[in-house]
Amino acid sequence: MQGLKDIDYVLEKLAWMRAEKIWPNGLRYLWTDAFGVILLASLYEALQEQEYLDEAVKVISDVRRVLGRDRGIRIGEAPDRHGQYFHYLAMWLYALHVMGRFDPAYRTEGIELARDIHRPFVVPQRGVFWKMKEDLSGPEPGFGFGALDAFDGYVAYRLLDDAELAAEIAEMKALINACAADLIISQDLGLGMMLWMTQFFPNEAWAKIQRSRSLAMLDRMWIEDGYFCREPQLPHIRIAFANYGVSVGLQSVAAMPERVTRLNAYFDSYRSGDEYDWESITHVMSCNSHFPGLLLRG
Repeated sequence: MQGLKDIDYVLEKLAWMRAEKIWPNGLRYLWTDAFGVILLASLYEALQEQEYLDEAVKVISDVRRVLGRDRGIRIGEAPDRHGQYFHYLAMWLYALHVMGRFDPAYRTEGIELARDIHRPFVVPQRGVFWKMKEDLSGPEPGFGFGALDAFDGYVAYRLLDDAELAAEIAEMKALINACAADLIISQDLGLGMMLWMTQFFPNEAWAKIQRSRSLAMLDRMWIEDGYFCREPQLPHIRIAFANYGVSVGLQSVAAMPERVTRLNAYFDSYRSGDEYDWESITHVMSCNSHFPGLLLRG
């Protein structure tokens, strides 16, 4: 797949984030750190400058030190980011898969992490818990099964190792087979991430169904000002990092390139007036949108 490659934008944004102590020198947050590691690895592959690979290695080390637990990885460093999310862990597994291109030890680390988290999160034939207590002793009260989590796990596990994780993959595939035909996603970031996942196994039935369905839903959610709204019934709600996730998803399936360009331009100057104007998730994912790099297959 071919995506945008606006590396000058990324380098300028990274310099600004470092100066403002937003990332990678801010508080650790697993979702952002996963996308950030992939970004740094992508810069290393594109520019062949060792500093970017070294920085990715340092972020991984910091995540282990700050967020790592006996089993799994905490959501984030801030006090309100307790517990563990499966979809964050799956994204981290993908980051370790990417880093395995440069050092096979990261692939081994990913396989071990997948085995550690699978049994606590996954109930065969029922679903994958969206959020667990920090020690993985049980689901976080008030949280049930996630709609996309089985897809997240299936893709991450298969990319890490089809053979080593065969049993875990089979359980995820059974969950996908039970829900894919009926699953309708109507949230911006969920649609972007589903599209992103479909690129890896594009000929499988679930991927064909969800790619078509997701593109049709996003078409309904496009607002001509230059953004995708949060949900079809919420046309005035726009979230920058979610739109950047949609952008990555669209680039992964080579769809709506003009809208990708327009949303990047729109959010380059948009300010929400809340904490997300400064949150690392907004700015790291803006870099991924401008340069998806190793988020794209091939």
